[in-house]
Amino acid sequence: MDTLSKAFQDEKSLDVVLMNPPFKGKMDESDINPTLPTKCKKTELLFLHLILRVLDMGGRCAVIVPDGVLFGSSKQHQEIRKKIIEDNRLDGVVSMPSGVFKPYAGVSTAVLLFTRGGTTDRIWFYDMEHDGFSLDDKRQPVAENDIPDILNCWKNRFNQEFTAKREQRLAELKAEIAPLKAERLKLLKEVNRLTFENAIAPADDELTRLALETDQNRLNQLHEQMAPLQAEINQLNRQFWVTKAQVKTNKYDLSASRYRQIEQDEAFYELPQVTMERLLKLEHIMGLEVRELMSFIDEK
Repeated sequence: MDTLSKAFQDEKSLDVVLMNPPFKGKMDESDINPTLPTKCKKTELLFLHLILRVLDMGGRCAVIVPDGVLFGSSKQHQEIRKKIIEDNRLDGVVSMPSGVFKPYAGVSTAVLLFTRGGTTDRIWFYDMEHDGFSLDDKRQPVAENDIPDILNCWKNRFNQEFTAKREQRLAELKAEIAPLKAERLKLLKEVNRLTFENAIAPADDELTRLALETDQNRLNQLHEQMAPLQAEINQLNRQFWVTKAQVKTNKYDLSASRYRQIEQDEAFYELPQVTMERLLKLEHIMGLEVRELMSFIDEK
């Protein structure tokens, strides 16, 4: 039967709920069970209220919800998030990328893991990026898969030794990749300079062209060298904890992207004086070419 309807009357009868309810559905207000918020018609929110109703005290739940449930700003969205966090124990949030339900739906989703009753002090998050399949309509198997790591992190989320080992490995990786990132910045600066010099060089200037190709190849090799290190760093950073106070301050927003700290690589920017000098140089070259064209006109 339709568990959101008046016909379904079960209360506090279940110890465990595993649910993947339909997204973006709407209920006829006249048929919504009176124990649920009748002014709320969105099924993804009504199912959360239903789960809290049917779970016995201490019962556990894992439910897949569309991303909008995590950050929706409407009163109904904020109320259900507040109810789960303030009146129950929100154990974890696993954010999933858009595409995991393709070709049927492209919406981003998340798994909420919570326990009926209890107290929420801090919330475990995992920002999943790969599920072992391509995130397009074809959903072909790929090597990247965070699910084994999610399960491992979830089981060991309170294990201090496990956490310490991950932090130590993260520190080692950062130390290993730091000089490569510094070299990358130097190469970007040189490639930028040579690209300009090659653009204004005579057609027979092979030295500049070869120097540019050499540095571009070295930059590509450096990116290949950094890629596995950065991939491991990213994965180690995908699990993290957020305090209830932080979430409450953000209107109970449960988006992993709001709380996940990602270190941005230092970007290369050309100095303004260098840009101006190059503009003057280009203007000079253009002037020479215009005068050369004018000389052809005068000869005619």
